[in-house]
Amino acid sequence: MKKKIKEIDILCVGEVLVDFIGHQTGVLINNTRDYHRYLGGSPANVAMNSARLGLKSVMVATVGDDGFGDYIFERLNEVGVNTNHIKKIDSKPTSVIFVSRTESTPDFIPFRKADSCIQENQMPSDLLSKTNIYHTTCFALSKNPAQATILKKAEEAFNLGCKLSIDVNYAKKLWNSQEEALKVIKAYCKFNPLVKISEDDMLRLFDKELPHEDIFNFFHSEGVATVCLTLGSKGVKLSQKGKKVIELPAIKIDVVQDATGAGDAFWSGFLFAYIKEKPIEKCLEVALQIAALKLQNVGRLPDNINILSKLL
Repeated sequence: MKKKIKEIDILCVGEVLVDFIGHQTGVLINNTRDYHRYLGGSPANVAMNSARLGLKSVMVATVGDDGFGDYIFERLNEVGVNTNHIKKIDSKPTSVIFVSRTESTPDFIPFRKADSCIQENQMPSDLLSKTNIYHTTCFALSKNPAQATILKKAEEAFNLGCKLSIDVNYAKKLWNSQEEALKVIKAYCKFNPLVKISEDDMLRLFDKELPHEDIFNFFHSEGVATVCLTLGSKGVKLSQKGKKVIELPAIKIDVVQDATGAGDAFWSGFLFAYIKEKPIEKCLEVALQIAALKLQNVGRLPDNINILSKLL
């Protein structure tokens, strides 16, 4: 029996921010002279990329009732992301982040205000029952009330037949403690999400360099069947519980313009192919193609990503 097609392909829950990305390449924030404004936030990037790949994507987030909040609505609406579940609040301003422009993991300073104010009423049961994939991030889970809301609704989504997804983009400066982060990550992993991690994230989370096998085993032991580990210029490894690890090389790029959002681009491609019910290796191939496109562009992905969606 063919499974019922759901109305919403992907529900992205978490931070939508204004990123100020440094104009000078390869310098830390203390040496960056000026910044350009971009829409940011990992779940927001995934929502936008997904919409531009032709998927029906919905964003659940909170912004301030201010000019940056207006800018966020405009940018999401213009690419077709459903913004009906983004709340504007006047008690806190829209969150902003200053980011260095770099070829590797960027340096950043967050000014977090409205983004963590996500409430349960932004995700009614009716919305979850129409959703195929419920996606969030470690960043979004780092602060209450968003943390409690996302975990509670993740369980509800799981029980309603959603596939869960998480980018474990752990950054120490966002959490009260490493112990809390591990506890929350484990709580989310109980619902067998598709997990995206990077070597950098894992080094920060475990405070040491672990063999890839140990990283995979950690997530598998917490109830996760599929773990995707991105290795930057070295490509990607994917582990499915009880199966042989799949390893693919990255697509070679001559000049990296900007690495900010490359992981989000990768995961958008992966989830896009997953929603289209492609074999897991094909999901990785599409993910690598979209990540390569992102690395060659500062800020958002180029407009021609809809061409890629026709490759499937």
